[in-house]
Amino acid sequence: QSQLVESGGGLVQPGGSLRLSCTTSGFNLDYRAITWFRQAPGEERHQAACFSASGGNMVYMESLRGRVTISEDRATNTIYLQIDNLGPDDWAVYYCSTSGATRCDYYGSFRDWGQGTQVTVSA
Repeated sequence: QSQLVESGGGLVQPGGSLRLSCTTSGFNLDYRAITWFRQAPGEERHQAACFSASGGNMVYMESLRGRVTISEDRATNTIYLQIDNLGPDDWAVYYCSTSGATRCDYYGSFRDWGQGTQVTVSA
């Protein structure tokens, strides 16, 4: 059974950084891309960034390019999303998810989700 657990969210001042974690179990990260979504208040959920061991990582959101670092820790099967220079537009709930695809150039439905972690950007 696939499981994903997000953590690392919190309150951060504008200009600060956060490293979000997605700890996975029940599958092999060599064969499953991990996609980060975010959902701002009152908005739909959007694909933000993606980790893939086989096909390379991707950052989907223009506003995040140049500010995110995607990394992994295979000892704990955890994927990290670090976001730097946080601003009010980054205020959202961040989710990690898998579709079963191995690559990040996938835009279909996603079947496994974590519970989300809240990122609040405020002075």
